[in-house]
Amino acid sequence: MTDRELPSATRPRRRRWVRWVLGGIGALVVLLVGGILIYTQVGVMGAEPGPLAQAEQDPGLTISDDGAGIVLSPATGATGQGLVFIPGAKVEAEGYIATLADTVVDDGITVVITRPWLNLAFFDPRPLSTFTDLAPDVTTWAVGGHSLGGVRACQLASDADALVLFASYCANDLSASELPVLSLSGSEDGLSTPQKIADAKAQLPASATFVEIPGASHASFGAYGPQPGDGTPTADPAEVDRVIAEELGGFLPRP
Repeated sequence: MTDRELPSATRPRRRRWVRWVLGGIGALVVLLVGGILIYTQVGVMGAEPGPLAQAEQDPGLTISDDGAGIVLSPATGATGQGLVFIPGAKVEAEGYIATLADTVVDDGITVVITRPWLNLAFFDPRPLSTFTDLAPDVTTWAVGGHSLGGVRACQLASDADALVLFASYCANDLSASELPVLSLSGSEDGLSTPQKIADAKAQLPASATFVEIPGASHASFGAYGPQPGDGTPTADPAEVDRVIAEELGGFLPRP
């Protein structure tokens, strides 16, 4: 039966019902989008002022901000090696400058710390080239990330020369690839726990290198303060930074 065949009193009721349904769907969409926006902006973890200031004052470290990412370059001795580093969920890019400074200054590796859309790597569809283009002098690139950023790095790994996981693991299967992979984790991590790292091992190539840093927690892979749900770190932050730099320096592919 068409609207023309319906009784005149029924047609307005049907139209009202359709408007109510469409209005309800529209309201749900608005609430969902609003909820996501609020979630991504509340509780964002910024850099600890002390370590950040110390890194910024290091004469061996050059820091530039392109908007898409922060580029950390060695003042001298650049090797042509680069790492695109993707932050964890709701952690500001600046929260990793101090942690990665040793890698840049001591080993001549250029690091691009991305600024994910809405502070969540999953909402950032940009390709790896968006960030490698920020350092055109680099000739070999690894992609890596911390926590959720590492999950995103796994998705971009096919466009890189190597993959580095910082307290993270892959959700996609890279086991059949020949990609060099380094997994850095912490013994006291309460989020990407040692068990979770082990359970996801099959997603990586058999040649992947696993390094568990004694006493390191989830937040030990950045300098942004403690994180809810994490374990209690017992390792000195400077020692964790040194180990990270040492492992990256020995692992990243050379030009």
